[in-house]
Order: sequence, then C-alpha cells, then structure tokens
Amino acid sequence: MSKLWGGRFTKQTDKLVEEYTASITFDKELAEEDVRGSLAHVAMLGKQGILPAEDVQTIEGGLKRVLERIRAGELDYSVSDEDIHMNIEKALIEDIGPVGGKLHTGRSRNDQVATDMHLYLRTRVVEFVGLLRGLQEALVGQARENLDTIVPGYTHLQRAQPILFAHHLMAYVSMFGRDIERLQDSYKRIDTLPLGAGALAGTTFPIDRHFVAEQLGFGRVYENSLDAVSDRDFILEFLSHASIIMMHLSRLSEELILWSSTEFRFVELDDAFCTGSSIMPQKKNPDVPELVRGKTGRVYGNLVGLLTVLKSLPLAYNKDMQEDKEGMFDTVKTLSGALRLFAPMIATMKVNKGQMREAVNKDFSNATDIADFLVGKGLPFRQAHEVIGKTVLYCIENGKFLLDLSIEEFRQFSELFDESIYDVLQPETVVNARNVYGGTARPQVEAAIGRAEAALAETAGWVERFEARQG
Repeated sequence: MSKLWGGRFTKQTDKLVEEYTASITFDKELAEEDVRGSLAHVAMLGKQGILPAEDVQTIEGGLKRVLERIRAGELDYSVSDEDIHMNIEKALIEDIGPVGGKLHTGRSRNDQVATDMHLYLRTRVVEFVGLLRGLQEALVGQARENLDTIVPGYTHLQRAQPILFAHHLMAYVSMFGRDIERLQDSYKRIDTLPLGAGALAGTTFPIDRHFVAEQLGFGRVYENSLDAVSDRDFILEFLSHASIIMMHLSRLSEELILWSSTEFRFVELDDAFCTGSSIMPQKKNPDVPELVRGKTGRVYGNLVGLLTVLKSLPLAYNKDMQEDKEGMFDTVKTLSGALRLFAPMIATMKVNKGQMREAVNKDFSNATDIADFLVGKGLPFRQAHEVIGKTVLYCIENGKFLLDLSIEEFRQFSELFDESIYDVLQPETVVNARNVYGGTARPQVEAAIGRAEAALAETAGWVERFEARQG
C-alpha cells in the first residue's frame, strides 16, 4: 500500500528520510492507547451520525482484532508506515477493507498522538503513586522496628546530634509524600482530552468532544485547539516530578552506600539486592543504589532535553515535538525500575543497632545538650558555647569522650556542672529531650509514624479510585 497521505506527492519518500523521520521504533509503546482512543472516537462518530452504524460496528470489530494482535505481539510494525497511528490504521484497513479509512474522519494525527500520550501518562502517574506508597510502607515498617535505635545525625557529613534511626527514615517518608502530592496534583492537567482539536483549528464535522472525554474517563477537555495539539507541559511536569523523585532516591542511595560500607557498618543490604566482584571474592557491592544514583542524571537529561526542544517552537504542531516521547518512555522505565527495587530492598535491609549505638557513644554529638544544661543554670548561651568548646577540646587532647569525664574535670570549665550532667548526656536523654512536633523524641516519632500510616491508607484509596476511573 502507498502512503496514506500520499495523494499530493509525485515521488516516493527517500528511504533515509523514512528511517530518520519515523517514530514507530519507539511510539509503538502507545499502541494500546491508540486503539483505545480510536474506539472512543468511532463511537462518537456513530453517535453523531457522522458514520452509519454499520460502518461503526465494522470498524470497532476490526480495532478490537488489531488490539488482540498487539497484545499477542503479532502485529508487525513498519518504518514505511512512520508511526503507531499509521501502522494501526493500515492494519485495520487490511482487516476490514476501505471502510477502515473512515476512522480518521474528524481528527488528525496531531490531536491523536496528544491523546495517546495523555492516556499513557495518566495511567503511569497512578502507578507511580502506588509504587511510592509501597516504598513509604517499607520505610515506615523499618521505622517501627527501630524506635529504640539511636544513630548519629549528621550535618556537613560530620556527626551533629544523636537521633532515632526511625526519625531519619521518616524524613524520606516525608519526601516521598511530597512526591506523591505533586503527582496527584499533576493528574488533573494530564486528565485533559485533546482529541477533537484536529490538526490545529478543530474540525468541520459536528463532533462531540465531551462524549469522547466521558468514554475515555477524562475529567475535562482542552479549551483551545491550538493549545491542545501543541501542549507538552504535562510531560514536562511529569519529567520534573520524576527528576525530584530520582533526586530523593539518589540521596537515600548515597546513605545506603555509606551505611553499608565497612567504615560505617550501620546496615546490611540483603544478598538479593547486591552483587559480587569477579576478582575479589570478599566483596558485596550495593549495585542497586549505586545504579539508581547514576541513572538520576539520565532522568534529569530527559527533562532538560524536552525543555530545549520546546523553547523556540511556534504554534501549533511541529515535527520537533516527536522528540517528546523517547525521553518520557525512558524516564517511565527508569523510575519504575528504581521504585520496584527500592521497596523490597528497604524492607529486607538489616539494621546493625549495636554498631549505631557504638558510634553514638564515641562522638561529641551530645555536646549541644551540655550548653542547654548550662543555659538552664543561668549562663548565657554564647558563654555556654565557649565552655563546651573548651571541654570538647580537652577531651580530644586527652583521648576521652564527654561521658568519660569526672565531675572534677567538668568543673574545670564551669562550677555550674553537677552530677546530673551524666543523665543529661545519655543518648536516650538527648534524643527524648527534643520532644517538639517534628522532633526526634520517641513520642514525636511514634506520632509521625501514626500520621504516615493514615496517609498510606488515604493514598491507597486514591490509587484505587483513579484506577477504577481510568478503566
């Protein structure tokens, strides 16, 4: 068969041009969405009397058979047919004859491809909300198991103050919670139907765009036909959100890599999520978090790439916009793989509580509490800060930690010290002294876990509702 658009042309397309401009090698990912959109479109054509019922029935039957071939992996895609739309339309015409050519009445590939991507990304966003929820659940589970585990808290990668390990994990629960909120908010912009905008100006046929929206479960319809075919904000927004999610995963990856090293030995990742060395038999490498950390840059690149493609484009559709898909598909694959691995990796992670406690006992992260102790005795904070600085220096010079000092040694630096300082300096006391909303005291962390569990239930309900809405 010749090109479906070839009537105006007197020459065959150069083979190099076909190969260079074709998108079928990657946009075949949209095959099911393309058929789904076509089924809604042809149903509308019948409802509006644009096509007779007999033609509608024939086309619907053909599209369903094409869909079966797609799902069975039996549809052969051709570069000469350029893209997923032309490949499916040609397969339809081969199946039911020339009546298949009526399917494209009242639409353009411009609004068709935009619809496909909205359908595709709408589904993926709901999936990612569910995957993020699964990761949160794993983190909350580990937090509940570690409500009595104390670990050094860091600033500048230097030990700062002791905190509950559960508190540290819950920080990531909060991060991924914001990621969920961003995805949920973006859904309403993805959930907008472009079909019916035609090539750029609408169509002369009396179509019913809102009927199509109802058929496909869209919440609203694009107001402007030019915007409908040229808008890729919804993809940019997804790529931006995906980049932030990957950044959060990368930060957690970095900590897992550090924590599982011999120098830290705070955690041990399950063997199922690590690899070995071909030359050093003792090695156990945290390859999953390392690779997630590395792939973060790839997702950033997809965002910057599409921003660059779109920055100078006049309205409406331009061939440049074909470049919107590969980065989107790649980001979906990359993010999906990372999230599917991270949840079970966190859930099976072994926490070395004794090693964490030993680290806390051999640092000066409780020094701030001495300053607070002296302030409570009436000493101005700045003077208390100087006293503790000199006390810590004394410890360093004498190979001691704060709890190793005698009361006489303490009193070298201030007469305000008394025996109660030893209770003040205990790691549990230091942690539980920060009993403010959002703090690391056990009651606050338990409350945070409770709030997170309630949010997990709400997120599960959101996913269930929107999966049902999308069919």
